[in-house]
Amino acid sequence: MNPMSLTTMAAVTGGRLTDVPDPEAQVTQPAVFDSREAVPGSLFLALTGQSADGHAYAQAAAERGAAVALVTRPVGVPAVVVENVLTAFGRIGRFLLHDGLGKTNVVAITGSAGKTSTKDFIAQVLPGNVVATPQSFNNEIGLPLTITLADPSTDHLVLEMGARHIGDIRDLTRIAPPDISVVTNVGTAHVGEFGGRENIAQAKGEIIEALQPGGLAVLNADDAFVREMRHRTRGRVVTYGLCDQAAIWAQDVTVDGAGHASYTLITPEGSAPVKLQFVGDVQVHNSLAAAAVGREAGLDVAQVAARLSVALPRSRWRMETTTRPDGVTVINDAYNANPDSMRHSLDALASMTGGHDQRSVAVLGRMNELGDGTRNAHLAVGRYAAELNLDQIILVGGDEAGWMREGVTGVGGKAVHLQDQDTALDLLRNTLRPGDVVLIKASRGVQLQQLADALLQLDPDPAGA
Repeated sequence: MNPMSLTTMAAVTGGRLTDVPDPEAQVTQPAVFDSREAVPGSLFLALTGQSADGHAYAQAAAERGAAVALVTRPVGVPAVVVENVLTAFGRIGRFLLHDGLGKTNVVAITGSAGKTSTKDFIAQVLPGNVVATPQSFNNEIGLPLTITLADPSTDHLVLEMGARHIGDIRDLTRIAPPDISVVTNVGTAHVGEFGGRENIAQAKGEIIEALQPGGLAVLNADDAFVREMRHRTRGRVVTYGLCDQAAIWAQDVTVDGAGHASYTLITPEGSAPVKLQFVGDVQVHNSLAAAAVGREAGLDVAQVAARLSVALPRSRWRMETTTRPDGVTVINDAYNANPDSMRHSLDALASMTGGHDQRSVAVLGRMNELGDGTRNAHLAVGRYAAELNLDQIILVGGDEAGWMREGVTGVGGKAVHLQDQDTALDLLRNTLRPGDVVLIKASRGVQLQQLADALLQLDPDPAGA
């Protein structure tokens, strides 16, 4: 983090200092909102949630060395008292970016799906010193927090931007105006809150509108909603996709038995072969977006292809693939789910199986925030899973899992509907065999990653021999 004095922080946020023995003391380390992660020189954010009030932990953060706490009331340790912690933190992020990181290139990424994988690709393709959003810290907390991870040596700041309402991304781009904006797709994630894909497109396109005239919009040519965003920017536009109408495109895409895609990367300057280490053919699109960003940074096509081919997933619970000692492969894709990502993950599962000793097992839970289309969306996912001829479909949870089972049986398929993870774990414990590939996917609130973790901790030999 670029050092910032407490006096400056108070001025930037419009706050006042309390219990501060030295107003010129400096914050030198990134912000934290968990007091256990505080280190000497860090900024502690006293956030108030549904189950805890961060103000109660300011003392603990100070004892660990935090230079100051950002609070809404005095807490007995050095603090900047503000009206709203999140608003004030956004002001700090904007100040740090513009005051100390003026030469840093800001790459902003949004979309209904694929944001995090695209971010991971871009962070590994770009040359120089790159700071990127940790995990999916893509909201009004995570974005300024990511800025505090950067310093004047940072060449590129790669920021994932999420939204649940129109205007959310506009607010984030006011904190961090982008030099390059990437839109992966407009799907059905959070459609219940937005009220339709048109509104989702309106919200995602705010990242394009934020570009200055010299900026670059990187748009998915295979998504009609995204293509139309070219009319909403003053910047330059480059498209990517699977068709030769895109400026950056993939030719001769194949997927091997491990779910890794290979293709020929085509750019206006030439072509080069790519073999991805990420799982799933959907990663082709995500990597093409990164290729467009790398090209803008001055890399030639061979350099871009080489960097894409060694890039590894960095974010947990997104097609996180682990093979147990007994040969069972567990794909933990439980970070989140919507109808589009469900289909992509099921496609990847189907592509990874089919051998004599391989069986495909899908363990699925509910998808959240789908509004009035919730039942139909779950029915459709069930039908899609059945039509892939997977060997076993296990549906975990209440009504939504039941609707998926209706979808499966409605097209002649078979599925098991279980009410809880413990029952699913028992079933898997007794039926999995070497070579099986198990996909575990649901929305984050279902917490199916716990089932994936439990599967990986199982002793494949019940006798322990």
